[in-house]
Amino acid sequence: MPVKEPSPHHIGRQLAEYRRARDLTQAKVGEHLGISSEAVSRLERGEVELSVSKLLRLADLYGCPADELLLAISPRPQDQGQQITSIIKELSEADKQFALQFLQTLASHLAQRK
Repeated sequence: MPVKEPSPHHIGRQLAEYRRARDLTQAKVGEHLGISSEAVSRLERGEVELSVSKLLRLADLYGCPADELLLAISPRPQDQGQQITSIIKELSEADKQFALQFLQTLASHLAQRK
């Protein structure tokens, strides 16, 4: 089965979420990347593609590993599973069980909507 490519709009939304979560402006991100704030806006709107070098610089600015950014923009189920695992692993055992039960209930509910 071929790998589904992430859409530029999806990638852009994820990048904008990371920027906002770190309380950074597009101007500050642009300064770090050596591009204008308008170019950052175009990245976040999915109008232009993100280069690997810019992805690495963003990871540095956001204080996260590059693979975290890649996982955040990946549509592959195994990558999404890894994201869920990394979120849940920090929880207490009771909270892990609650989160898993909630996820199972949510998945069951969404599957019924199809």
